Amino acid sequence: MRTQVAIIGAGPAGLLLGQILHRNGIDNVILERHTAEHVLSRIRAGVIEQVTVDLIDEAGVGARMHREGLVHDGTQICVEDMRHRIDFKELTGKAVLVYGQTEITKDLMDGRAAAGTPTVYAAYDVSLHDFHSDKPRVRYRANGKTDEISCDFIAGCDGFHGVSRKSVPPGAIKTYERVYPFGWLGLLCDTPPVSEELIYVRHQLGFALCSMRSPTRSRYYLQCSLADDVEAWPDERFWDELRLRLDGEARDRLVTGPSIEKSIAPLRSFVAEPMRFGRLYLAGDAGHIVPPTGAKGLNLAASDVRYLSQALIEHYKDKSSAGLVHYSDRALARVWKAERFSWWMTMLLHSFPGSDFDHKMQLAELDSLFKSRAAATAFAENYVGLPY
Repeated sequence: MRTQVAIIGAGPAGLLLGQILHRNGIDNVILERHTAEHVLSRIRAGVIEQVTVDLIDEAGVGARMHREGLVHDGTQICVEDMRHRIDFKELTGKAVLVYGQTEITKDLMDGRAAAGTPTVYAAYDVSLHDFHSDKPRVRYRANGKTDEISCDFIAGCDGFHGVSRKSVPPGAIKTYERVYPFGWLGLLCDTPPVSEELIYVRHQLGFALCSMRSPTRSRYYLQCSLADDVEAWPDERFWDELRLRLDGEARDRLVTGPSIEKSIAPLRSFVAEPMRFGRLYLAGDAGHIVPPTGAKGLNLAASDVRYLSQALIEHYKDKSSAGLVHYSDRALARVWKAERFSWWMTMLLHSFPGSDFDHKMQLAELDSLFKSRAAATAFAENYVGLPY
């Protein structure tokens, strides 16, 4: 098989890149090691920056997102049973959109199917070859036989555990990592949210987050030990613990129900440098991970896709390699800003084992955030998404 761009991974990054390239006349094939059903079963966050919304529109799959997405002009932070609101619209003139990542993935899958562009699901034993030459190749096994794709470029969009980054010689890449000493226990349920906006909770028992996917579907998180097992958290225990961490108004409005999905996710900050190796380009979680506190994971993947798609379009239409040469530097400049914000929010809102000094520093930082317009504006600018 021959194509212009071989994309590894059919998550949001790979699907979004493929859709934008297709709409610009650039042939591409996507390889995904899991089934389409498995990809759609993954539960992820759904706070979308305006620049990500614009990119999804550019991909031609934004209609349902605009119909069903929830516009949020601000967010709330609860400290010691008192809520404080950060007004994005007033401080920056911008808002965010709440729309589940699973729904974005489905819209992108539907758009790709309608366009008739090829995606190979259940592609096993994927291996990348000759990406330091001008004739990269990708081998894989599907439907009981081995096949090979020859291409001009490879886009590694296959996540933190994927083959793309692992294919890079160890001496050619440097990684930076911070692993946090706790996880997030998440519960999804078909109940109305406790608030029209997200509520971030800093509590002595641990962090909590009240989020939503729609007016009738809620997503809640609790800071928990990495040693915990989901089976040790029946629904009743989860709701009891959440009530302890909420303020009085939220407790009164909380509607409980059976969980649809429940899981524990570890938190880490991770960056791999560079993100370009010959004709192999990393994008999304293949190149970086952020703790979910800052709602940047999907948005950073979209940011990479924007830079990479523009560079590839420039290569094919304008015969210029400038965008490809500078892709890694441009992407990483934005990545590190989002890493900083996500790290800062994580350090600010979680309960850490340590000294009383750290606890006092958190309270001082929060006091500044709530009382200083400059501090609140900086928070809002980062949350709604920094400009490209």
